Amino acid sequence: MKQFVFPSKILLFGEHIIVKNYSGLSIPYNFYKGYLNFYNNKKIKKQYINSNNDINIYNNFLSSQKTLSKIIDLKQFSEDIKKGIYFHSNIPQQYGVGSSGALVAAIYNRYNKIKKNHTYYYEKQNILYLKNIFSKMESFFHGTSSGIDPLICFLKKPIYLKSSIDIYIKNISYNNFIYYKKGGVFLINSGVPSKTSLMNKIFLKKIKSLKFHKFIKRYFSIQNNKCIESFINRDYHKLLKHVKKLSIYILDNFSPMIPKHFIEIWKKGVLNDIYYFKLCGSGGGGFFLGFTKNYKKSKNFLKKFQTRIILQF
Repeated sequence: MKQFVFPSKILLFGEHIIVKNYSGLSIPYNFYKGYLNFYNNKKIKKQYINSNNDINIYNNFLSSQKTLSKIIDLKQFSEDIKKGIYFHSNIPQQYGVGSSGALVAAIYNRYNKIKKNHTYYYEKQNILYLKNIFSKMESFFHGTSSGIDPLICFLKKPIYLKSSIDIYIKNISYNNFIYYKKGGVFLINSGVPSKTSLMNKIFLKKIKSLKFHKFIKRYFSIQNNKCIESFINRDYHKLLKHVKKLSIYILDNFSPMIPKHFIEIWKKGVLNDIYYFKLCGSGGGGFFLGFTKNYKKSKNFLKKFQTRIILQF
């Protein structure tokens, strides 16, 4: 079987608020990736069997959705499940980097009934079509889904979301920032898994509050947009300035999405201007994103945690 590899994703900006029609910026991340494969009797591992069982449960969900059953070749999918198909992946599950998104992208790529070249999906109307399908397909994993994670994994391109209907592929040279190369964006492992569906529920409940809704509209979303603009313009000085404010907003207003053992180091980074944290996806655990002007210094300060640089500037 030809292996089509799908990367993980990192939602740089727009966590949670993209489901409420606010802006976001997401990029593929190739360090973590996965692909569909078949196991055989000579090479059977427990994780392969577990993956095959999970895919079979997911197939039952797809079969129950009339819209999706018209798009996905469920007959072939069922046959391949019996033959031992599984998702070979190093993407950590429940860590906010798109493990379910990559799986959905891989399944759609192999089993959608109308095969198109990838460049076909680069048009705006086709991006929206894909996003709608992926939203339905990924809802199985999180209860609700914007469809953005599978979209990133499938297209393997940075995506800029001005709104839920204004979505564009953005050719960002995000490894070529101006100024120095001491700083960057990094992942930090909180050491505990995230429960995306629970975090989504918390946010959707909070947004019903008029006070919280006003905060999102008047402050958080504006700061979020400034972060996206400075990132796209490759101006790291402004980026760090805006991310710092965003980090404080998250700490003050999204505290249920930050593990308790993580709050103190979050505060220290801001107070000492060493690094600034923000959610990576839904939060609650898993990975968080760090932004810093000096990664080496930040890494030493955070030596109790696993960190990995993903972008340099």
